[in-house]
Amino acid sequence: MSIEFGWWATRPETGKFQINVEIHGGNIVWSRKQGHHNSWEKYGPPTDEDWDKLIYEAERRVPRRLISPKQFEDIKSLRAR
Repeated sequence: MSIEFGWWATRPETGKFQINVEIHGGNIVWSRKQGHHNSWEKYGPPTDEDWDKLIYEAERRVPRRLISPKQFEDIKSLRAR
């Protein structure tokens, strides 16, 4: 089962851009897109702030049963790698 997360981020050096994270089978793919007419490109390495946001977004989905507690633990373990 694939889980997808997305949010907007702003950095002083690059401006505002969209981050998309896809998790499937223990693999994680970070991508970014800046501007409406640009395509998705690989994003990385993610910052601690990016990981914190991913964990926060995942944690919000557990009580609503959009992801299971086991999936949430798997996401947290991906950060340790």
